[in-house]
Amino acid sequence: MSEDFGGWVELREPEAEPGEPTGPQPVVAVVGRPNVGKSTLVNRIIGRRQAVVEDIPGVTRDRVPYDAQWNGREFTVVDTGGWEPDAKDRAAAIAAQAETAVVTADVVLFVVDAMVGSTDVDEAAVKMLRRSAKPVILVANKADNTAIEMESTALWSLGLGEPFPVSALHGRGSGDLLDAIMAALPEAPKIVENRPRGPRRVALVGRPNVGKSSLLNRFSGEERAVVDAVAGTTVDPVDSLVEIGGETWQLVDTAGLRKRVGKASGTEYYASLRTASAIEAAEVAVVLLDSSEVISEQDQRVLTMVVEAGRALVIAFNKWDLVDADRRYYLDKEIDRELRRIPWAIRLNLSAKTGRAVDKLAPALRKALASWETRIPTAQLNQWLTALVQATPHPVRGGRAPRVLFATQAGVAPPRFVLFTTGPLDAGYQRFVERKLREEFGFEGTPIDISVRPRKKLGPGGRGKAHG
Repeated sequence: MSEDFGGWVELREPEAEPGEPTGPQPVVAVVGRPNVGKSTLVNRIIGRRQAVVEDIPGVTRDRVPYDAQWNGREFTVVDTGGWEPDAKDRAAAIAAQAETAVVTADVVLFVVDAMVGSTDVDEAAVKMLRRSAKPVILVANKADNTAIEMESTALWSLGLGEPFPVSALHGRGSGDLLDAIMAALPEAPKIVENRPRGPRRVALVGRPNVGKSSLLNRFSGEERAVVDAVAGTTVDPVDSLVEIGGETWQLVDTAGLRKRVGKASGTEYYASLRTASAIEAAEVAVVLLDSSEVISEQDQRVLTMVVEAGRALVIAFNKWDLVDADRRYYLDKEIDRELRRIPWAIRLNLSAKTGRAVDKLAPALRKALASWETRIPTAQLNQWLTALVQATPHPVRGGRAPRVLFATQAGVAPPRFVLFTTGPLDAGYQRFVERKLREEFGFEGTPIDISVRPRKKLGPGGRGKAHG
């Protein structure tokens, strides 16, 4: 089903400009019992389908922040999982996340299903909200027509004031709701264009249950993401500003990838899309592998996604506290066999549970990002290349050997190089040039791209040119 958001809300990076009045963005928490349409409402507010939505309860589990704006004011909207009283096990952790979102919010949107009316769970939630002493806006969602709007007036009985009838799916009443939110929020920082870059963006990725949420919680110093022994707890990307090694980083905890996007369905399909988007939006990815288990095809697929996206890469072998001497021996063999195509990736052995070696992550991230943004001066690059091809020329093919004429670095993030040649180069020789390039200039922790532009053959009365 296609949804028209009208283009009235735009996501922006939370950055600051020197000299401008700044401060934390006001926060709006969206809470309610399961399956009342909280994530659909969040998508309506932020103007894009980013929060995972499905017609079953319990899809959202963590508290997930998104940046939004309305009428020139910026704010953060936080999606939460369904709140239920007396919840147990994973449901209790999800409810705790929702309660934390309420405590840290400036305004709370309490979402009720207008078609169902108030329930015992809704009334219990009202008691929790009153204890928080936060401003609460009552949202009667799923008010898709005038008749349901009229019925929503019965929600006055909850004692939270006037209910705002809204259809998050179709946009009905959303403008009035946003105006009410703006009236309830404290003053927001001004929107400033062309501002300097904020914290570096790091995506935590890996297959299910490798410890991504545990690592995020370790750095944030709180239960920022729901952790459960059952794989697949995280669905939405969980975005957090955390301090690692004395520097603020923007960490995104993503859903564990089980299947290829094309083969996934339902929640897994949308979670896979969000994870792919998180990798694209990141500058560096930390791929977590379970060091106590064999490197799997799923692990390889995640690594391929990061490399093909051209992102800096750190591989973290988590759960190192579970690794004995025998496992280390076999793991070394697996690394030689399974990761030989990316020997340039930075590797760490750590334990999110015990905190072992997690302090080494910040230096590894800085090193990978420095490599990702390295630019080699053209003169230095060609001086090195000339010496290389003279010492090891291209093999003769068909009675002649193509020559490398010169090279240039076309870009960074990741580093991209163009070789201008007299003819096509063997793939093996390109790999040789890449290997020597890394040996000379480093590039540890980043993919590099090398393309070849053979010179065109001479035409009648013309001169040869390289392909443009």
